[in-house]
Amino acid sequence: MSHQVLARKWRPREFASLAGQEHVVRALTHALQTGRIHHAYLFTGTRGVGKTSIARILAKALNCEMGVSATPCGKCAACVGIDSGRYPDYVEMDAASNRGVDEMSQLLDAVAYAPVAGRTKVYVIDEVHMLSTHAFNAMLKTLEEPPAHVVFVLATTDAQKVPVTVLSRCLQFNLKNMPAPVVVARLQEVLQAEGIAFELAALIEIGRAAAGSMRDALSLLDQAVAHGGGAVLAESVRAMLGVVDGGEIATLLDYLVAGDASALLAHADAMLAQGMATERILHELATLVHRVALAQAGASGGDSADSERVSNWAMHVAAEVLQIWWQAAIYGVRDLPWAPDPASGLSMALLRMLAFRPGDSRVGPLPPTAIGLVAGDAAPAAVAARVVTVAAAVPVTVPMAAVPAMAPTTTPTIAPTIAPVQEPALSAPVPLPTAEPEPFALAAAAAATPQSEFFDGDWPALARTLALTGIARQCVDRSALVSFDEHGIVLRAPIRAMTDAVIVAKVRDALASHFGRPLRLTILSGEIAGPTVAGIDSAQAAQRLAEAQSAIDTDPIVQSLLEGFGGHIVPGSVQPSAD
Repeated sequence: MSHQVLARKWRPREFASLAGQEHVVRALTHALQTGRIHHAYLFTGTRGVGKTSIARILAKALNCEMGVSATPCGKCAACVGIDSGRYPDYVEMDAASNRGVDEMSQLLDAVAYAPVAGRTKVYVIDEVHMLSTHAFNAMLKTLEEPPAHVVFVLATTDAQKVPVTVLSRCLQFNLKNMPAPVVVARLQEVLQAEGIAFELAALIEIGRAAAGSMRDALSLLDQAVAHGGGAVLAESVRAMLGVVDGGEIATLLDYLVAGDASALLAHADAMLAQGMATERILHELATLVHRVALAQAGASGGDSADSERVSNWAMHVAAEVLQIWWQAAIYGVRDLPWAPDPASGLSMALLRMLAFRPGDSRVGPLPPTAIGLVAGDAAPAAVAARVVTVAAAVPVTVPMAAVPAMAPTTTPTIAPTIAPVQEPALSAPVPLPTAEPEPFALAAAAAATPQSEFFDGDWPALARTLALTGIARQCVDRSALVSFDEHGIVLRAPIRAMTDAVIVAKVRDALASHFGRPLRLTILSGEIAGPTVAGIDSAQAAQRLAEAQSAIDTDPIVQSLLEGFGGHIVPGSVQPSAD
């Protein structure tokens, strides 16, 4: 057979053609140029990243008839013989099939003899971690002090199984997985040299499927050429790899953003009818959600054709929603083996993305504001999403019109850029007040509101009376009052975690128990401006400490002891008494 597979034909034969391992090439090039050649090297990395190729190039560099150089000629008898595997001073041994002490003893017996044709004998032991314990022990002495004409090159895909005694005798290089762009660039070079037509989208799919292995990528390229009838086409490669079309996944995400459950499930069924694998659909959906999250965080969401679409999703979907979609997708893959059938597993994973949303316990399609979409251009995305999700966690359950008015003390106003809160739909019809006041404009009307016999605006005093523990207790202790009226209270917490729906519900229940009636509670996050329990306690503790320090400094007995014994008070050792 005259045909040679691409993985063998395009194996790197010099350091310049070795892609993705610049750190190894740089170190070996400098060593060859300065004559500082180590007697034993260990190359580690996954399959197909260039371990054996580097060993062959190193052997050619040491034995090239043109002299020791980082750029062997590739044409002399030594270079050609090493490339073809017929050079007497270059020995490759597969430790997976020659793992015993007897095979190792035969190799070590030959080490003592001088090279037959070249300057240096190079012994390459592939998959060295497969050697037995006795074989490792047999090679230790020779590996530590080999003859001057011998260089050992050990290669392994599992360095953790190599004994420490061997690792300490070698110069170790960790070869990296090939990034997908590097693989794609190499495949382009190969196809252009071979004169084979291709589509860039097809090479991108192969680069992703190779999972960091250049040999796998070249093998898949061979298969793609055969599958496409002499050309590498995107549609053919996707069919060969079973890859889900990116446009189908983008449409799926569009329906998720719109909250359209019926269209979402119908599209998923259509994808399954086309033969797309359920697991691949969820994998690709998680990948797309990841790209949107990266774009939202300011990182690159990728340079593919749908980058504009990704940027649009990043601007209109809340970060919390993206996190839930990501978790639902990856856990959906995990749960597929337990589903009655793949289709039901996929549909339930998609419905889970619609059902579980930050601050909303309802099931079913939701309006855009309830799923965390930004409500208009006037409000910043992060602030608007936060207000919507927190407000959804505290629905009004009874009318408040008959509740006596409560007057707040002077409190800071909220920035006017916050989006108005949209009350969620109630599970049962309940009468609501006809004129609902704006909760974030209460501070402006504070002077016109009479004092309430239930609450005088002293939030720290009220917070101390609430029966709460854990993070809910930390929330009320570290939060400051923003505004209040007969309908409820607005607080501001220092960290966003305290605005979680579960925390809000616990504080709201404690307030309802204290006042004997339900209240609406909204907790915002941001900089605190106002008295808090934690702030008051901290100030009181600092005052007690200052008083204790002053009492020690002015106590005549303490001063006489210090003067009589030449002592001093250790800084930070003074503490106020517990009583």
